[in-house]
Amino acid sequence: MFDVLTIGTATRDVFIESDLFRIVHDPKHLEKLGFSTGEAQCFALGGKIEVKRPTLAFGGGAANAAITFRREGFRVAAVAKVGDDENGVTVLGNLKAHGVTAFVPKDKREGTAYSVILLSPSGERTILNYRGASEDLKIKEVPLASIKAKAVYIVPGRIELKVIYNLALALKKKGSFIAMNPSSHYLDMGAKKLAPLLKLMDVITLNREEAAMLVNEKFEHETKIFKKFETLVPGIAVMTDGANGVLVSNGKKIYSAGVYKEKKIINRTGAGDAFGSGFVAGLLKHGDLSRGASAEAIMYAMRLASANATSVVEHMGAQAGILKGADFAKDARWKGLTIRVKNLA
Repeated sequence: MFDVLTIGTATRDVFIESDLFRIVHDPKHLEKLGFSTGEAQCFALGGKIEVKRPTLAFGGGAANAAITFRREGFRVAAVAKVGDDENGVTVLGNLKAHGVTAFVPKDKREGTAYSVILLSPSGERTILNYRGASEDLKIKEVPLASIKAKAVYIVPGRIELKVIYNLALALKKKGSFIAMNPSSHYLDMGAKKLAPLLKLMDVITLNREEAAMLVNEKFEHETKIFKKFETLVPGIAVMTDGANGVLVSNGKKIYSAGVYKEKKIINRTGAGDAFGSGFVAGLLKHGDLSRGASAEAIMYAMRLASANATSVVEHMGAQAGILKGADFAKDARWKGLTIRVKNLA
């Protein structure tokens, strides 16, 4: 039996930095051109742009989460589809090098998912995604009969909803604790379509904007957001809030905390995966795999999640900064995060 099984994507990434990547803030004109945020990352058209030495790395939700769990000392397996190509070989090799058992079907038509991340001097990023084989996982490609895990962590990307639901249901019937960090592709489906999948969740992690959108509630009404989650998710709801920190509800209490201060932000790629998987790893360490998790377990999970995410943004790539269990336990830097508790009134 595995301690954790992760399901989602595994990618090859390249990070490209240049002082000539400029962030332009011009809502008046950019929104008319289709840039909904009113911001764009720009460089001269037709020019030859000098860049710093590219950094080759690995990413993808299933791979990133698997390495968090592995570095915390758990027995880990990952399910992700790759192409039958050189990048697929290196992605598989990276998982194996970290001690992760890989269930990695190969697609002979589509290539391995690949991301090019353009980093500006301020650390802001634009990601060019080729999803390739990653979104075409089939149920028959997962050897469910031979897989059993205490916990399952799902980062679905654009994998078909029916596939993710059937995998989650089959593993739930085997007694697995199920956690998910839904992608924007899934959230765009809406709460009604996602309802059967959400009912299987023991932990769900979203950012505050996503949570408000999913339950159709105002962004600032955190208590109302969590109360609406009561009708959708039987487990713990985790809501990250950027620089403001995180809020967690177990249906009775709301736990809230700020963030650990970064030494220097290198890039934010993988921070969400680091937080979500770090939170579940914290619950696993306490053996509290239910909505009835103790206050101690929830607070420990919040600290580990926040520390893991902070460490990741201080390094290049989504995996280089993932903490080892000993790092979190011994470094005094990760001790001082105040957590407040109030009733979910």
